[in-house]
Amino acid sequence: MKALLAICMIVAATFVWAGQSPAPIPPAAAVVKGVVLEVKDVESYTYLRLKTKDGETWAAVGKAPITKGAEVTIENVMVMNNFESKTLKKTFQTILFGTLGGAQGSAPGAGNGVAAAHSGLANTTDTGDIHVPKASGANARTVAEIMAKGADLKGKPVLVRGKVVKYNPGIMGKNWIHLRDGSGSAADNTNDVLVTTTHQAKTGDILTVKGVVRTDKDFGSGYSYKVLIEEATLQQ
Repeated sequence: MKALLAICMIVAATFVWAGQSPAPIPPAAAVVKGVVLEVKDVESYTYLRLKTKDGETWAAVGKAPITKGAEVTIENVMVMNNFESKTLKKTFQTILFGTLGGAQGSAPGAGNGVAAAHSGLANTTDTGDIHVPKASGANARTVAEIMAKGADLKGKPVLVRGKVVKYNPGIMGKNWIHLRDGSGSAADNTNDVLVTTTHQAKTGDILTVKGVVRTDKDFGSGYSYKVLIEEATLQQ
């Protein structure tokens, strides 16, 4: 459970607010502590404006009952830049990912988000026989080809067709899709590719997606991907 909570979606953004300068946050910060000055609840998250020892900063955690004046701790912090919150219609200059520490971190609703997207291939909803024909057209690849040749394909566009075996919407402003086409092997992790996109899907869909291959993507707390596809769009 601790490992699950450690990866849940936390967003804390340094933000120019009413003329204030953003507080400096070191990229490798492990913990951020502060007093809650403002609370904004949205569907999946609770955004907090915090007063820390370094100044004010914004944080967003998996939806939790937090009140103004509370003292909170954000743990396992990871920094990202220029993160767009579609719900708040704002692009944060700097974003911190982490977990809500202490008793509040175990509150109902606190452990969601990225935890589900990063919880491993063992939790996919469809692991039976899958046989999906390879996409046709320029840059068409099988899942196995993408996973095995990630270094050669890094930064290049690919077209891949597969079955959605896992789908997690609204994580870090994107939807997270695991695709399989029957190629590759679970033994060497070449049978499943992670795709991030703003398009929607559902488990069991057969999709053709076009995106850019990225490699060695680290989301913090020990969760990293050797190969994945980002900026993906669904093809007809």
